[in-house]
Amino acid sequence: MGVFNRMRDIISSNINAMLDRAEDPQKLIRLMIVEMEDTLAEVKAACAGAMAQRAKMQRELDAVAQRVAVWSQKAQLAVDKGREDLAREALRARRDFRDRETELDHELAAQQALVEQYHADIAQLEQKLAAVREKQRILVERHKLARHSKKARGNASRADSAEVLMRFEQFENRVERLEAEAEMAGMSRRPDLEQEFDRLAGDDEIEAELAALKGAKQTTTSTPEQG
Repeated sequence: MGVFNRMRDIISSNINAMLDRAEDPQKLIRLMIVEMEDTLAEVKAACAGAMAQRAKMQRELDAVAQRVAVWSQKAQLAVDKGREDLAREALRARRDFRDRETELDHELAAQQALVEQYHADIAQLEQKLAAVREKQRILVERHKLARHSKKARGNASRADSAEVLMRFEQFENRVERLEAEAEMAGMSRRPDLEQEFDRLAGDDEIEAELAALKGAKQTTTSTPEQG
C-alpha cells in the first residue's frame, strides 16, 4: 500500500470502532502508532523533496526572467545600431525565454499547492497520532485500575473466607467443648482434642515588435530637431 493510501486510511479511520472490535486493544493501538509514525516520517520526507523542487523551480524562473531582460536590451541595441536582422534574432530569443517563463510560473504554482497539501496532511496525521497516543494512555490507565481492582476484590474475598473459617472453627470448638462437657458428665475422665514547436508562426509577432522598436527610435531621434 502506497504512503498516500495509508495516509488517507489513517486520517479517515474510526479509532474507537476499531478498538471496540479488537480482541487485544492494547496490541492493536501499539501497531497503529507504529504505522502512523512510519507514514508521518514518509510524508515529511516527501514534503521536504517537494520544497527542494519548489526552490529549484524558483531559481530557474529567476534566471529565465533575467534572460528575458537581457534579450530585450540586446534587441533595443540592435535597433539603435540599425541592425534589424540582429534585432529580429534577439526578439525571437526573448520570446522563447518568455514562453519558458510562463511555463515555469504554472509549474511553480502547482508545486506550491503540493507543498501546502503536504503541510495540511502532516498536521492531520500529527493530530490523529496524538489522539491515538491519548487513547493508549487511557487504555493503560484502565488496565492498571482493573488489575488493582481485581487484586483488591481478591484480597477482600480471602479476608471474608478467613473470617468465615475462623467463626466456623470457633463454633466447632464450642460444640466440641459442649460435647466434651456432656461426655464428662456421664463419665469420670476422657482425654481432650483442635490461603510530483513553434518558430514560424511567431514571425508576424516579431515583425510587429520590430516595427514598434523602430517607431520608438524615430520618435526619439526626431524630438531634438523639433526643439
